[in-house]
Amino acid sequence: MSTTTENPVAAARRAGRNALDESAGKQLLALHGIKVPQSRVATSVADVDTVISGLQMPVVVKVMSPDILHKSDAGGVKINLRSAADVKAAIEDMLKAPKIKGARIEGFLIEEMAPAGHELVIGGLRDPQFGPLVMVGLGGIFVEILKDVSFRLCPISRIDAEEMLAELKGAAILNGARGTKPASLDAIIDVLLKVGGENGLLLQHATDISEADINPLIVSESAAVAVDARFILG
Repeated sequence: MSTTTENPVAAARRAGRNALDESAGKQLLALHGIKVPQSRVATSVADVDTVISGLQMPVVVKVMSPDILHKSDAGGVKINLRSAADVKAAIEDMLKAPKIKGARIEGFLIEEMAPAGHELVIGGLRDPQFGPLVMVGLGGIFVEILKDVSFRLCPISRIDAEEMLAELKGAAILNGARGTKPASLDAIIDVLLKVGGENGLLLQHATDISEADINPLIVSESAAVAVDARFILG
């Protein structure tokens, strides 16, 4: 994971941005002890050979643009790339995509693919009356169609986090239903507390972050990795 000495929220404010790009969002998560994939940023195809040195294949490439909110829908995400040639071809294809070629491109995030696991979403928002709220839900169809999520006011305790997970309609899936491997509930709870707990990022940045979205959080039997992150400032 590339790093910077300046807090990513402060850097975004100084630059006049109203959101963190994915790289900065993951820097913020890492500062709060949340695991993210190892990554580097390439500004062009010419940077690829240098940038990918030290990364373990396969990798994912994601376009970075303030004009593109949903990267996958725009053709701005390419997965399971196994060589520098694959990465270069993916970037060249992205630059030809109709929803990308007219956008402001700030670079391409190249990161190691996370191990397989259960997909969850953890997020938050700042309510004008009550302050920061934290949310957890199962990813994919569960959050998009079934709206299977649970909310709490910050700060939450470990007991709150456990109750939030128990409230999910699909909670049994996390325990390994239908022969699937179970997810580490401790790892999920740890991320929930680092986001919405007493010293969590939502309270530490309560005046800056209006919306937060870790989607997906990939959870295996032993760990949780934040694969994508979005933060809106306001």
